[in-house]
Amino acid sequence: MAYVEKQDRAATLSGARDYVHIESGRVAWVDYLKGFCILLVVMLHSVIGVEKAAGADGWMHIFVEVSQPMRMPAFFLASGLFFMRSVDNPLRQFVDGKIVHFAYFYVLWLTIQFAFKAPGMAAEGGAAAPVENYLLAFVQPFGTLWFIYILPVFFIATRLLRPIPVSLVLGLAILLQILPIHTGAVLIDEFASYFVWFFAGYAFAPLVFALADYAKRNVVPAIAAMVAIIAVTALATATAVPVTLGPAGHGKVAISMLPFVSLVLGIGGVIVLVSASALLSSHRWAGFIGWCGSHSIVIYLAFFLPMAVTRVVLLKLGIIPDVGTISLLVWIAAIAGPLILFWLVETTGFGRFLFERPQWARVGND
Repeated sequence: MAYVEKQDRAATLSGARDYVHIESGRVAWVDYLKGFCILLVVMLHSVIGVEKAAGADGWMHIFVEVSQPMRMPAFFLASGLFFMRSVDNPLRQFVDGKIVHFAYFYVLWLTIQFAFKAPGMAAEGGAAAPVENYLLAFVQPFGTLWFIYILPVFFIATRLLRPIPVSLVLGLAILLQILPIHTGAVLIDEFASYFVWFFAGYAFAPLVFALADYAKRNVVPAIAAMVAIIAVTALATATAVPVTLGPAGHGKVAISMLPFVSLVLGIGGVIVLVSASALLSSHRWAGFIGWCGSHSIVIYLAFFLPMAVTRVVLLKLGIIPDVGTISLLVWIAAIAGPLILFWLVETTGFGRFLFERPQWARVGND
């Protein structure tokens, strides 16, 4: 595979206007892609949280299972799509935009989450537990914030690997994804699982744009391919096979979780979500998905509190016996909560630091 130089890639990306509909200087279908991903990620945490607390699965569980092979691969691929434009930025600019930016939001929202969780931690593990867990979170990403934590690592790794041929880096990334790496260290395990998707978005952005363009020009074949991929994915997630679990013995795991199969299903999932995003980006009735994508960091950072509160309230009230319906309502609240908070911040001007990095938190802000 020939190495693609920055100038050629940047030229292709700057030609994205020829591929997709542009609104307000943004690539519309990419916002839809991010929107789909953030909605699926919040669905995962909402549904699993309710089911764990209720001790039973609900009817929304199937949606979580089928979307499992696609949501994070597509999310990281979307995060890498435009990195070619900034990978060679001057070091200070790179550090500010790709490291300090995410570090600020990680530390801020880690602190906010701990403010709510500290009493429970102290009750369970003693007075020192909150401090110990807070400090540990700087080396072991905490809860839902691991995505914000690992993105700068992907940026740094990709910049350092810039001189190495794309084919070699991609091969190593695929190998990491296939190998059963389960160290218990979130950074190592998630890097192995998802770096291939970020790097694919970075290295093969023109192909991803071409896929979106194909879907918009060939609606019927695109929909047929999406339906087929979803059907295969559903079958793979619903079918378990026996596996050896090492010294502990044997067990069963879904086919979708097997090495190499998960990689193939991830590629299929990317095709589905990119195609769906391209098809819907020209329909204003689906604009909410795109809006969520353009504000995905707002939702990602702030969904935990309304999700947790709604789950606790609905389960304690007991007025809705169906676990699936409770999961749906928790999911809706988890999405609506951050949007309401964002609207309040934008309307009042108070609390902008929650979603907008202040000048003091910038490198070279003089």
